Amino acid sequence: MKFSVNRQGFLKNLVDVQRAIPSKTTIPILTGIKLVASEEGLTLTGSDSEVSIEVFLPIEDEELQLTVQEPGSIVLPARFFGEIVKKLPLNLFSIETNDQLQATITAGSASFTLNGLSAVDYPQLPEIEKNHVITIPVPLFRQVIVQTAVAVSTAESRPILTGIHMVIKDNKLKAVATDSHRLSQRIIPLQMPAGSDALTFEMTLPGKTLLELSRIIDGLETIDFAITDNQILFQTETLSFYSRLLEGMYPDTDRLINDGANTSITVVASELVAAVERASLMSHTDKNNIATLTLSPERILLTGKSPEVGTVEEEIAVENFEGAPLEISFNPDYLKEALKLFGSSEAVINFLEANRPFTLKLKEDHSGIPHSFIQLVTPVRTFNG
Repeated sequence: MKFSVNRQGFLKNLVDVQRAIPSKTTIPILTGIKLVASEEGLTLTGSDSEVSIEVFLPIEDEELQLTVQEPGSIVLPARFFGEIVKKLPLNLFSIETNDQLQATITAGSASFTLNGLSAVDYPQLPEIEKNHVITIPVPLFRQVIVQTAVAVSTAESRPILTGIHMVIKDNKLKAVATDSHRLSQRIIPLQMPAGSDALTFEMTLPGKTLLELSRIIDGLETIDFAITDNQILFQTETLSFYSRLLEGMYPDTDRLINDGANTSITVVASELVAAVERASLMSHTDKNNIATLTLSPERILLTGKSPEVGTVEEEIAVENFEGAPLEISFNPDYLKEALKLFGSSEAVINFLEANRPFTLKLKEDHSGIPHSFIQLVTPVRTFNG
């Protein structure tokens, strides 16, 4: 194998593929990146057996300056290879392999030799039938991921909650995540392939995996995906991103979302975020990390307390107040992270009782889809509440 390529263009694709390389593995070859050079271009593959990323660098891409003098393949140690490419002195470098599975990397007067492994021994990527391929705009899909990943659990005790649950039904995609303390849901319309209107899929994907995908596809226009029983393939013109699906039944979150409200306030989300951050200055010094909202027609008061440090109180400006007076305590970090997803928009916060979850929704939702974007936060019980 012998080829030369532009270092900057190659490095960007290499970094994307390296996202799938495990730091520890019982399969040594998976610590490497597979390179396959052909007359059409160069393919880079990385995998940890649960996530696999394959990127194709076409000869036709003039910015890559890719020329393949001799087709071939090799697996190179990902960490050392990446560090070498980053530090090469020139913006054009070449790689040449020999029969002993050694790769010589050359740029200007610098030359490195890396011991490699045979690409024949690299695990095959999953075979996924593409009978039903769904296309989705990348900016919208990235928004779905960001808006739901905030509520993904980090506790491995319930692995299913470390994922984002997705349901495709009635030409819509519903994504929901919960860590049992909060919930985030987003529903978007889909343009389904002809004859696929009745298709229904239900799956749970690892939250960390989707966040990695969202970073890789930033700036692209559309992405396709196809699903099998335990795998999903996301694909663009040059990227193939495979992920396993999480096993197990995701909890029924629909029953947690209630349209009712005994008390309701409308706020500018960004303004309340700032106030909650100030309340957190005190609450974070206490192991319980609790803030309290006292709601009444006369005023809305946000309080953060620490027995050792002191107290912060702030009167909150609201656009509208409806219903009965209420005092409710909560983890301010959960409210802050939920509010940030609304940007500078107006949000409606609906409360039922002091010990019942409260919801956040856009004041103006033009999607025409019920609960198209909703956040739910579970309150904290206090000794006097």
